[in-house]
Amino acid sequence: METGNETALIVRPEEAEYAALPHGGGFRLPADAGDTGGALGANRLALGMGADGARPHYHALSTEPFYVLDGTVEFLVGDERAAVGRGGMVVVPPKVAHAFGAAAGCTAELLAVLTPGVDRFGYFRTLGRIQHGLDSFDSLLPEQVRYDVHFVDATVWRSARTA
Repeated sequence: METGNETALIVRPEEAEYAALPHGGGFRLPADAGDTGGALGANRLALGMGADGARPHYHALSTEPFYVLDGTVEFLVGDERAAVGRGGMVVVPPKVAHAFGAAAGCTAELLAVLTPGVDRFGYFRTLGRIQHGLDSFDSLLPEQVRYDVHFVDATVWRSARTA
């Protein structure tokens, strides 16, 4: 749809790529950075009961807002832990380490946006393969700069999730 000098992006639900996760969840991938002229990338993530969403990492270039669509999501942002329910939002600025997952005993669904956008659909596809045991986590390590996902020590996150 043309709007002045720009082109709007319209993605119908059936058009968004889906990457299944083994815990009953998955990534719905409606917009990568290339689709939006670099303005943003967006994904919708469904998490199975108590499932981790992302281990601790930061983005050097982008801000990442998370909007909780359903359930309760546990976040670790810097040193702060927070449980955020449906309708809540967390906005993580560049260079701040963060992790998240569905709260114990809950499923969760959230919308994540990365702005400015970085083409990351390949990253989400790889995460799906890793969770299905088809690839190793180490395969992502050389791609940290490409996807602007820089992993940090996960000790605090693992301790929080098992407590």
